[in-house]
Formats: sequence, structure tokens, C-alpha cells
Amino acid sequence: MSLSMYEAAVPPLARSLNNLSAILAKAAAHAEARGFDAAVLLQARLYPDMFPLVRQVQIATDIARRGLARLAGVESAAMEDNEASFDELISRVEATLASLEGFLPEQIDGTETKAIELTIRSETLHFSGQSFLLLFVLPNVYFHVTTAYAILRHNGVELGKRDFLGEP
Repeated sequence: MSLSMYEAAVPPLARSLNNLSAILAKAAAHAEARGFDAAVLLQARLYPDMFPLVRQVQIATDIARRGLARLAGVESAAMEDNEASFDELISRVEATLASLEGFLPEQIDGTETKAIELTIRSETLHFSGQSFLLLFVLPNVYFHVTTAYAILRHNGVELGKRDFLGEP
């Protein structure tokens, strides 16, 4: 059995982002139920030199959206990084999910050997399409979704492994 690039990319990214949306909704409900300003959670960090929750979500959505666009050879829609509420973060995730749904298998399949260059700060990284997806896009999205989960869990939001993994 072979797994296409589309199958390796879109369903796992969509599932992870759908789960992130549900986690963010639980966090908003947690803040409301306990009567504190949700901005406290939005700006929470695991450690002072790490990005806050809001930035973790922005990066996860950017990498998913831009990564697939780069594989497909199209421009990714720009998003402003100005979310200041859970509703706005959830809307950002939903917009990213809509973007992922807009890709057709034929845009992603066959990109395994496509040359991908990605400049980060002053370094240019070189990937094949497959290594870009499997070794950069997916791990980065998972890292930032996991960190968002950990920030919220650390701050008392009642989350479990099933929230992160979602329903089968």
C-alpha cells in the first residue's frame, strides 16, 4: 500500500487543527467558567523565552497553510497576526482548515521530488517535497499544537490525551 503526498498531508493536518480548535474552545469555556480574563491564557507561556499561546496557534496555522501552498506551487493567503481572543484564534484555525480543504490531490500528489528552498533568518534550507512535508511541515505543526495544548493544560484547562488526538 502506498500513501500519496496528499493523504500524508491534508488529513493529518486537518485532524490536528480540528483538535486544536476544540482545545481552544475548551480553554475559552474554562476561563469563562472560572471568571477570569481569557487574555491571561492567550499570553501564557511554558517558559519566559517561549512564544505565548496565541503565537503558537499562529505559527501552527501558518506552517500548515504555507507548507501545502509551497508544495502545490501557489501563493498562500496572508493572515494578520492580530488575534486577541479565543474566538479570533478559532476563526484563524477554521480559515486555515478551509484553505487545506481547497487543495486538490492532484496539486499535492507527485511533489515528492520537487525541490523546495526555505529561507529562515539567514539560512536557506533545501528539501525534496517529501522531506519538506515529513521532516518540516508535519513536525512543526505538531510541535506548536502540542505546545499550545501544554500551555493550556499547565494553566489548569481540563484536557486529556484524547483532546489532543481527537476521535478516531
